[in-house]
Amino acid sequence: MLQKERHDHILAKLNLESSVRVRDIASEYNVTEDCIRKDLAILEKEGKLKRIHGGAISIRENPHTFNVSARLDKYVEEKKIIAQKAISLIKPGAMIFLGISTSNIELAKLIYQRNLNITVVTNSVDILLIFCGECDVNLIFIGGELNKPKDGFLGSFTNEIIQNYQFDMSFIGVVGINLKQNQLTTYDINDGMTKKQVLACSKVSYIVVESAKFEQDGNFVFAKLESFDGIITDKVLNGKQKTYIEKKGLQII
Repeated sequence: MLQKERHDHILAKLNLESSVRVRDIASEYNVTEDCIRKDLAILEKEGKLKRIHGGAISIRENPHTFNVSARLDKYVEEKKIIAQKAISLIKPGAMIFLGISTSNIELAKLIYQRNLNITVVTNSVDILLIFCGECDVNLIFIGGELNKPKDGFLGSFTNEIIQNYQFDMSFIGVVGINLKQNQLTTYDINDGMTKKQVLACSKVSYIVVESAKFEQDGNFVFAKLESFDGIITDKVLNGKQKTYIEKKGLQII
């Protein structure tokens, strides 16, 4: 096994179990304990774990980037990859919901560029603005109470409107995924409750998430993995992540 592969496996194990032991990993990968210690030292320097006596523990980050505008220029290429994968799932004539998400902004751009014959429902102001130009996309905007940091509409009135719909497909962003706790998180309670309502009104729902968010957390848990039908991310998941997610019944794209 190459060093990069070992590092990916170690991080995947940490994501699931929160801690690893040098002795166990060395035995599992059939390498020396000194080799694993060097691996852990490299990963610690990269800020991906914290070494302890006999092993290492995970470091989960809460970046506290509450404002959508502050996230627009982060992981841009990853979001474009996710958008390319997501758009391939959308069938002509479908009604889809695009939640407040910077990945969904990239997806909305693709939908507009390809002038798809679909209906887009959204509560995101950024996505609304994309479809203000001439196109065949039918846009339905969900109002309610404006949440300025999210640049979208959330709250009980928003949820009341959403519950009158039945979406063929929804794409929902997250702040973080904690596989050990089986938790999907966001920052805002109202955002979380709106996501819950969208899930309840969707025939098929997908998580859109950059792979970096497997090591991040928000402040409000709004769902478990099994609440979704699939997950769309920017790169191939590690073996342990893949196995865990598939056991929860999700398609991995």
